[in-house]
Amino acid sequence: MIPRYSRPEMVAIWSPETKFRIWFEIEAHACDAMAELGVIPRENAEAVWKAKDVEFDVARIDEIEAVTKHDVIAFLTHLAEHVGSDAARFVHQGMTSSDVLDTCLNVQLTRAADLLIADMEALLAALKRRAFEHKDTVRIGRSHGIHAEPTTMGLTFARFYAEMDRNLRRLRTAREEIATGAISGAVGTFANIDPAVEEHVCKMMGLMPEPISTQVIPRDRHAAFFATLGVIASSIENIAIEIRHMQRTEVLEAEEFFSKGQKGSSAMPHKRNPVLSENLTGLARLVRMSVVPAMENVALWHERDISHSSVERMIGPDTTVTLDFALARLTGLVDKLVIYPDNMLANMNKFRGLVMSQRVLLALTQAGVSREDAYTLVQRNAMKVWEKGADFKTELLADTDVTAALTPAEIEEKFDLGYHTKHVDTIFARVFGTK
Repeated sequence: MIPRYSRPEMVAIWSPETKFRIWFEIEAHACDAMAELGVIPRENAEAVWKAKDVEFDVARIDEIEAVTKHDVIAFLTHLAEHVGSDAARFVHQGMTSSDVLDTCLNVQLTRAADLLIADMEALLAALKRRAFEHKDTVRIGRSHGIHAEPTTMGLTFARFYAEMDRNLRRLRTAREEIATGAISGAVGTFANIDPAVEEHVCKMMGLMPEPISTQVIPRDRHAAFFATLGVIASSIENIAIEIRHMQRTEVLEAEEFFSKGQKGSSAMPHKRNPVLSENLTGLARLVRMSVVPAMENVALWHERDISHSSVERMIGPDTTVTLDFALARLTGLVDKLVIYPDNMLANMNKFRGLVMSQRVLLALTQAGVSREDAYTLVQRNAMKVWEKGADFKTELLADTDVTAALTPAEIEEKFDLGYHTKHVDTIFARVFGTK
């Protein structure tokens, strides 16, 4: 997590100040619940809330932790310095450190998820706008990097929209699954704290009580959360790879917006490189890097250990901050992406009608030619285009075996571009729910 790839709002979620503020709220709400149950005096709970406007001294907490070697105890000691020892003696009553740490982590992850959801909604809006803008902009589709059949730029944006829309649903599910808290005490039995305390704290922190915790919240929830972020990152890379390909000099069907004064190379003044999409490919790797450690955190010893702790202290902020930045960068890239329809058409026609080969193949089979023979007839003419730069339609019209089955008019009709785009509206209606 470095400033170059960070945005302030997401970074703030993971700041020490935010963490200690959440810790305080968990402890203070727990005191309220215990006072309601008659476990602690009401005035003591109210005394704890007097620290609600306190700016907790991170350096002081670190100083205490250097002695205690325990971060939660260091915080509680510092809190006592503000609320007084009498009020502080009831703080953390019947609780264990994981009650605070795990509940806080899930508060942070749900807040992070809310920002990521907003990011994805912005990205979807950009993808949808560009999809409708280029719904009928014809370009060549490719398989294995080789020209296949015509498609449209709008369909390219639409499939990215559909993919990200699925990811948004996955993220909302992941947010729901991670939004649990636990205030269940040592080994999760509620032996020293009433379950009503957990219910109250979770309600106040915007969480649901964990149905059954040990001393920690089960880590399959976190594994699913980070796996979802990893899938989103892979989808970001999927879009970035397509843009990188389109910007290649010999393709140049689209390119990243190149601002006034921007430089592409320290050595070659002519360069306009796809630096944003290349950067997104790298950032996607960083996000995915958290998935395996999150999976490995699921298996803990007995009711708890802390092998997961160091992992989550890093992947929590690093992954959400990086993905937040990547989504915002991709949205800007898509929004300003420069499209070159004329280049798309020129690329499609580069091999002189070759991309219509399947239509001719199907027409021959419908005219009574066996599929094997039809394939041979079409392929032998197609190879002349590959090897000699011939015109595909011209070669077909000159092939007596082909014209024995198809009239010149029937061959001519097989080169109509509109044939390939006739169902674009149907696909758009499936994706966007509009006609």
